[in-house]
Amino acid sequence: MSGGGPPPLEVLEPGPAEEAQRRVAGALERAGLGPGDRVAFCVGSSAALLCGVLGALRRGIVPVLLNTTLLRAERDTLLEDAQPALTVLDHGALAALADGPPADLAPFPLARPMHYTSGTTGRPKGVWSGVLDEDGARALFDDEADLWGFGPGDTHLMCTPMYHSVSVRLAAAALLRGGRVLVLDHFDADATASALVHMRPTTTFMAPTVLGRLLRSAASPPVLDSLRLLVHAGSPCPAALKRQAMARVRPGVLWEFYGATEGQFTVCGPDEWAERPGTVGRARPGRRLEVDGQGVIWCDAPPFARFDYWLDPGSTARAWRGDAFTVGDLGRVDADGYLFIDGRRDDLVISGGVNVYPAEVEAVLSEAPGVEEVAVFGVDDDAWGQRVCAAVVGEAREEDLRRHAEARLAPYKRPKSYVLVSELPRTATGKILRRALASSLGPACPDPQGRG
Repeated sequence: MSGGGPPPLEVLEPGPAEEAQRRVAGALERAGLGPGDRVAFCVGSSAALLCGVLGALRRGIVPVLLNTTLLRAERDTLLEDAQPALTVLDHGALAALADGPPADLAPFPLARPMHYTSGTTGRPKGVWSGVLDEDGARALFDDEADLWGFGPGDTHLMCTPMYHSVSVRLAAAALLRGGRVLVLDHFDADATASALVHMRPTTTFMAPTVLGRLLRSAASPPVLDSLRLLVHAGSPCPAALKRQAMARVRPGVLWEFYGATEGQFTVCGPDEWAERPGTVGRARPGRRLEVDGQGVIWCDAPPFARFDYWLDPGSTARAWRGDAFTVGDLGRVDADGYLFIDGRRDDLVISGGVNVYPAEVEAVLSEAPGVEEVAVFGVDDDAWGQRVCAAVVGEAREEDLRRHAEARLAPYKRPKSYVLVSELPRTATGKILRRALASSLGPACPDPQGRG
């Protein structure tokens, strides 16, 4: 089936949303799906999609949410891997789910959606959490809803795609605690600014790239004074952008967390960040952080937060050590338990046998005048193994970037080449595709000694 897309902004109230979820659950049951079965969605964000996802989850049916920008061959590869009992590829098929007979629902989602990891370091893997019992489902839901204090008075603005795992988590927490949800079918700076002005949401999530676009590109400076919570995550937030956003909201509003598709690690309030710039906070409730001898971050997680990599026991075994899991990120924890991220192990640039952490260099360069975004990556070098390079979005001049780096970074950390670009290649969830940068910009990063 095919159908038109959703309107740019929809308002989802708790009562109608509950009825829509019950009908979706009935349609899925009528189609023969039961707990543990999978229904795949590859369709743009909408109120109907949110109800479809929650209707499935509250019957123990696991939604598989796929990136709508995938090429057909990429999508079909993931569908073959996920083995769904039902596939929804357009809004017409999604609308058909709303015609089911009303069915009973559990009070909370009985599972987590299955999302595929971004695949920045290889083949995407499905993150599978199975079906929870009632106690586990309640704990999973409360873990998110209590952390952010969602309640009936909230209006949550969802402006990031639903194939980003945090979008469903926060929207579900708001809706099932009695709040309403505003759904944008895609992020647009002007549409988001309009929603903030006219709909007065109290909570929202924005990846740093989206937040930066909103603050830089809205037709007029966006009004943020209705928000009690603006939370960001998904990629490092440049300090300059963080400070700019903090200046635009009321005190205590701008929070961040560190997590991944696999699970959540930390939470960080604005005062904590102001006291320790660069931190991503301390362990979320019910979790404990540690860093091993290689600098890899591990998170001891509660039972409801366990996961497997779908049909990949080898990767699952490598991700877990007892009750603790890792996604391969590197960092350090200070004496007070605050975590600082150094980057991903696979992002390391090893130059002359010395580790260079892109996140550290990016944090310094992001403070240089004229820099909007920056990504640091390695290019193969016959003499050094790799040399450090930087791709920069903005109006900065190379000579100014070099002076800025010379004053703040040890010589081995300073980029040898700078390339000005109009945008950085990113995954759908905002993570920088460093391998893409290295392959596409490598020829534009000459050896400063003239060796290549």
